[in-house]
Amino acid sequence: MRQPAEDALQPLFEAGRTHNVWLEREVPDALLRALYERLRWAPTSANSNPGRFVFVRSPEAKARLRPHLSAQNVEKTMSAPVCAIVAADSRFHDHMPTLAPQRDFRSVFAAAPALADETATRNAILQGAYLILAARSFGLDCGPMSGFDRQGVDAEFFPDGRWQSNFLVNLGYGDDSKLWPRNPRLAFDDACQIL
Repeated sequence: MRQPAEDALQPLFEAGRTHNVWLEREVPDALLRALYERLRWAPTSANSNPGRFVFVRSPEAKARLRPHLSAQNVEKTMSAPVCAIVAADSRFHDHMPTLAPQRDFRSVFAAAPALADETATRNAILQGAYLILAARSFGLDCGPMSGFDRQGVDAEFFPDGRWQSNFLVNLGYGDDSKLWPRNPRLAFDDACQIL
């Protein structure tokens, strides 16, 4: 089995940290576009691609987001160069004729709203995880979080109800000197089974 260079993997996994304090360093549009170009290759059920991403960066957009954040997430989000809203498109199946032309998946999901909702939620989360890995691969730090009012964010940013937020990811260049001590993770035997 071919092994990728260990030093290339460290920032994606073992050395990747959740940041809460940010350096004053801009994340340009070109980098956000490159980040999406990388994350869009995430595997999704039937190539459904339900994930949607809103990169909140301007002071005006941050002011719209602020009232919907939990108190402990306000400062770290307002000081982050970008906050990505990871959302799911409830009408993702409208794109299925293009994304998976081999079969009529659009009709399958349109006829089964509960299946469509479950598929959108699960796969958008998967794409959000790829967002984190893609960001780290470009040297960005991430601060994923769930402490926010989803209904408030959806009303503010997605008033037509088609997109639905799932979680937030602050993006930028973290201040390593402000990291908390690293907490442990479960060992293989505590988290896994081989049957």
